[in-house]
Amino acid sequence: MSGTVNPRLVGVGVGPGDPDLVTYRAVRVLREATVVFVPVSDGHGPYGPAPGSPSPTDRPGTATGAGAGAGPPGRAEVTVRAHVDHDRIVTLPFRMAGDADYLGPARVVAAALRGETTGTADGVPDNAPPGTLAGPATAPDTGPGSGSGSGITVAFATIGDPNLYSTFTALAAAVRTLLPDVALDTVPGITAMQDLAARSGTVLAHGTETLALLPLTAGVEAYRSAVAGFDTVVAYKGGRALPAVRGVLADAARLDGPAGHAVYGAALGLPEQDIRPAADLEPGETGPYLSTVLATRRARWPR
Repeated sequence: MSGTVNPRLVGVGVGPGDPDLVTYRAVRVLREATVVFVPVSDGHGPYGPAPGSPSPTDRPGTATGAGAGAGPPGRAEVTVRAHVDHDRIVTLPFRMAGDADYLGPARVVAAALRGETTGTADGVPDNAPPGTLAGPATAPDTGPGSGSGSGITVAFATIGDPNLYSTFTALAAAVRTLLPDVALDTVPGITAMQDLAARSGTVLAHGTETLALLPLTAGVEAYRSAVAGFDTVVAYKGGRALPAVRGVLADAARLDGPAGHAVYGAALGLPEQDIRPAADLEPGETGPYLSTVLATRRARWPR
């Protein structure tokens, strides 16, 4: 036996955005990892910066070869930095609109897993190959076999949970096509529906009640079917579809009527947090992409 340890890629759930909701295990993995990648939008998708926000392209610790320059710190990065003070945090840009690109970011992650990442705080050298990391992301010497991925652990921080509508799923699959021997692991994270339920005093399910979770990217008709068939329905990624959601719930008397109650939440745990009864939304009002709506068949609780 050679004693070589396969490189390890860990998807770490960091919750909806409140640093207080990160688990002890997640913090330990993030602090001990050889490199910690945090996802940001390259500006071409729902995770992109708000209009008027600065979009620096020369931020230290930004991976190249994965897309355009990174924008302002994303929710995952802000949460990670609340718990980690080492210099091995690297932002990883993703294109999340149109033809979403996972292969570009996967190449960067695979390079880190092989121990090939280099870089300085001054940025990437002009002659650096694709996948080189800008910023302080040099993998430390891990002993015998270092430089070939032996003993390297790369963490990918993702909001919510890495096994629930997470970028990590597609990224890990792409990395495995490039590095078949990589070991994959995940650390669970608190989800937006759990956080919104706690903050709004909403019981998600009790006794024999049923629960459905779906992204509104699946379409309004899929949501209508779920409302008709389940006691509690949780809708993710529905900011633009809020007017249609409000209409479906009103038709079913589940907006704030005899057949149930719904609550809306966005930016949970952040200064701009917005939590209110869904009935208080204006008929044509929309919200951020990462919005959540909880609809139950119970009256509002507590009153």
